[in-house]
Amino acid sequence: MSNFSVNETILPPVGGEPYLLTPGPLTTAASVKQSMLVDWGSWDEDFRAMTRQLRSELLAMIEDTQHQFECVPMQGSGTFVVEAMLGSLLPPASKTLVLVNGAYGQRMVKTLQRIGRDHVFIDKGDYLPPRATEVSAALAADPAISHVVVVHCETSSGILNPIEEISEAVYRAGRKLLIDSMSGFGALPLTIDGVRFEAIVSSANKCIEGVPGFGFVLVRRDALQQSEGCCHSLSLDLYDQWQQMENTGQWRYTPPTHVIAAFMEALRLHRDAGGVPARLARYTQNRDVLVSGMRALGFETLLQERWLSPVIVTFFNPADAAFEFSKFYELMKTKGYIIYPGKLTVVDSFRVGCIGQLDADVMRGVVAAAKQSLAEMGVVSARAPRAAYDERSKIPVDAWQ
Repeated sequence: MSNFSVNETILPPVGGEPYLLTPGPLTTAASVKQSMLVDWGSWDEDFRAMTRQLRSELLAMIEDTQHQFECVPMQGSGTFVVEAMLGSLLPPASKTLVLVNGAYGQRMVKTLQRIGRDHVFIDKGDYLPPRATEVSAALAADPAISHVVVVHCETSSGILNPIEEISEAVYRAGRKLLIDSMSGFGALPLTIDGVRFEAIVSSANKCIEGVPGFGFVLVRRDALQQSEGCCHSLSLDLYDQWQQMENTGQWRYTPPTHVIAAFMEALRLHRDAGGVPARLARYTQNRDVLVSGMRALGFETLLQERWLSPVIVTFFNPADAAFEFSKFYELMKTKGYIIYPGKLTVVDSFRVGCIGQLDADVMRGVVAAAKQSLAEMGVVSARAPRAAYDERSKIPVDAWQ
């Protein structure tokens, strides 16, 4: 007989749409959706003014009071914009150290392979972040390394990497840092006074809570100026995109006009709600409610407290023979919650996002839906398989600090 009762109340999704418990695309506000119901001329002055405002507001979020940075928006998904950053800002003769602890660090390695940029990497696996001591040692051992790239929040595991100590190690060694803050920018504090970097990249459909269709790079002007002619791609060339916007106010090629309009509304909501601190507080509360509730059901998180991000949380699949992720996914979806498959390399898992137009009540509904779904599947225990604990036992205790 199942240990999971089925009498909890589940919040119905607003507007009949399921909640997206993913790292983006995510659940957006009604007014963001409404903003896409107007057509815009890409060459029209009203749209060009929108682009100027977008660039200005994003720069204000890193507190660029000395006007050292430029904002270059770029059409495409987050991966498109990461490749634009790497291909434009890493000269052909550069050598890059990639800090890897998940699928998105691995994707940057693959990108560098494809575009022919020399690189090495430190791979920490699924559980742990790269640390400053490791970065310092790698840079000291290889003077040819000119740049370091790192994912701010690695959503394949939900790990929040220690970006401040990594940045200090990089610049202490006289090298340059590029940050993929795809799932962190807009909620995790990231200002030029707090963290030194050459460029950061993010996209519309993450913590600012817009819809997919473009990303942006916030980059030091001198680094951007030096990138002229470096890019391997015509369409992904940040320098050319920047020059076109500076000279004409227009995008080089057809912009995602409706997505930009939605993003402007998302920016307004972000600002009016209290900006980055308020967004971080809401996401953190979402995570805490989710984690405490799921642990009460018997689920085990991949990560220890020190590295749990407020963006997305990875849970091990239960070892119970009655548990089948595809069935669990469908049961959760029928209750109004779309979760995310895992991306771990050793142990099966799933992920639950904490970002988007969600609050603590929604997260309580997630827990209630999980409890009911387990009961319907006949799962007696949500405890993780032995392999999950075996993998974690290999990690020294001080590594979690």
